[in-house]
Amino acid sequence: MTKGYDILAIVPFEQIPVIDITPAMGARPEAGFAGHFTDVCHEVGFALVTGHGVDSQLVDDVFAMMHRFFALPDEQKRLVDKNASPQMRGWEPVGAETTNNRPDLREQIDVWTAHPVADDPALPVYHRLHGPNQWLPEDVLAGHCELSERWIAALANVADHLMATLAVGLGLDPDHFRRLFGQRTMSLAKFIHYPPTPNGGAGVNPHHDAGFVTVLAPGPTPGLQVQNPEGDWIDVPIVEDAFVINLGENFQAMTGNYLVATPHRVVTAEERWSAGYFHGPSLDTPLAPLDLAPSFAAAVTASPRHRSAGFMPTPEEAGAGTEAMASAHRPSTYGEQLWNYFNRSYADAMRHHHGAVLEN
Repeated sequence: MTKGYDILAIVPFEQIPVIDITPAMGARPEAGFAGHFTDVCHEVGFALVTGHGVDSQLVDDVFAMMHRFFALPDEQKRLVDKNASPQMRGWEPVGAETTNNRPDLREQIDVWTAHPVADDPALPVYHRLHGPNQWLPEDVLAGHCELSERWIAALANVADHLMATLAVGLGLDPDHFRRLFGQRTMSLAKFIHYPPTPNGGAGVNPHHDAGFVTVLAPGPTPGLQVQNPEGDWIDVPIVEDAFVINLGENFQAMTGNYLVATPHRVVTAEERWSAGYFHGPSLDTPLAPLDLAPSFAAAVTASPRHRSAGFMPTPEEAGAGTEAMASAHRPSTYGEQLWNYFNRSYADAMRHHHGAVLEN
């Protein structure tokens, strides 16, 4: 037993680990804890974390804001209609996003890191994703912008500490990912409302996250499920004051499948709200393999689950019927990863705003 946390030598992936991440939240992550946390991410890819330091009042305020927003009539929600945003920011109704070629039965607001619109045609096409967010007026939803930005800052701080922890666990300098991410980072906050899921549907269909680290406030209503290597869907329990942490496909690619993106979905019997944060780097960040010790590659070779882990398909593969998470394609940059995601999930809107470049 090590002070401050329990060691999990091999995680039996029949439940989601609950971890106190206090040792990760200091100036430098504790080495022993970093190894433990990285082991959990290797074996499961999901955890419930406490000790994150985010004020519970901020969480309550964000959920109150979501309840107010999603109770508005659609004509007011359309003041920030995602279809009006070339950068795919704002509100979308139930069924607007597709995953695995099936509509997701949720409505949501997407808020990305804001940067000036890129108008240089010599830049890679994914720079078109830089732009402003859409905010409701104060007389419609007071505090929409200010509260959303405070939420992003708080969860970015958690994600930065967890990235430093994973860096140490992988044998890298704790600042490795902070340097890699660059100055024009692109992260996403997603505020989500799920109606009760009808039979045969999903609030969000089985998928991998696209980025590096996801930090989710799941709310008081269950519904999030994680798929284990045997194909069973494991319910993520509700733990007071805990966030759900999981990893995205960029980590999977850069670690040679040592840290895999674990499939997950939402199926809820009751109305559900959740607030997610997806930690991302600058669009030009290369997704080249990390220089890791040979033991990490040996662990992948020894594990059928890790050896065979695939990726979400490109838009072309999805159109041709490639199964979810069965692609071998590896984007070269984070921007390419996001561009593929938007074209796969919002094909009509992307054609509307970017049809000229998509045809070339």
